[in-house]
Amino acid sequence: MKILTLNTHSLVEEKYEEKLIEFVKMLKEEKPDVFALQEVNQSLAMQEALDASATGYIMSKNGNATIRMDNHAYRVAKLLLEAGIIYQWTWIPAKVGYDIYDEGIAVFSKTTFEDTEQFYISQSEDYKNWKVRKILGVRTNNKWFYSVHMGWWNDEEEPFVKQWDVFSERLRNRNEICYIMGDFNSPANKRNEGYDYVVRSGWMDTWQAAKSKDSGITVGTLIDGWKDKVDEVTNQNEMGMRIDFIFCNKVIPVESSKVVCNGVNYAVVSDHYGVMIEVAEV
Repeated sequence: MKILTLNTHSLVEEKYEEKLIEFVKMLKEEKPDVFALQEVNQSLAMQEALDASATGYIMSKNGNATIRMDNHAYRVAKLLLEAGIIYQWTWIPAKVGYDIYDEGIAVFSKTTFEDTEQFYISQSEDYKNWKVRKILGVRTNNKWFYSVHMGWWNDEEEPFVKQWDVFSERLRNRNEICYIMGDFNSPANKRNEGYDYVVRSGWMDTWQAAKSKDSGITVGTLIDGWKDKVDEVTNQNEMGMRIDFIFCNKVIPVESSKVVCNGVNYAVVSDHYGVMIEVAEV
């Protein structure tokens, strides 16, 4: 089973149309079984896409999303469908991004959704507050896959710890295999902060567990959200940061973990690189 995560930056990216095509090209070659996307935007002023369900879109439980014509996930699904590759997918908006977008998260699966869920992990649920954080999960093949975009460790209003505690409590009694995939805004080599907090709470870093792996670096330069933290992350940014992860709540056999869309394995399509793992079926 192949699992992928990527913070897409989507419509905010320069040369977006070219990068969209390159991203779909990678998907057509790799054909991940499940992939999670963050910063999946659509323009607030764009007209509604009336054929979203024909591309495999399923509205998540308790959802009321309107899919618009330039929604990044919708466009990815449509291009895949044109190539004869069918995914079921869902997307939720979490907040207003850059004053002009609905910014949200998405999950795609080759197999049918058995269930979905979405919930806030931030203290604020104000749609106009850029620090709002939501979780989107889908259940397929008796496993849960969650797309996440966490806040920062030292944020005074929305600290990482409180967000992770909300998530952990929600899944505390869940017995199925669960994957949480996305941008954690926590460098893996920054001790006693977000990364360590997740691992110490019982989640396995699939990169650490992989039999075959690369550097795992998912951000090569200072990006939005980190530009005011130069002193804090200077050492990490000499070689880049590993801040995008796929964690699992069980010990599973991970065959490989590799960074994609980094200019080495496929073209760069975002200010983040993607992480793809291969897991033996369990």
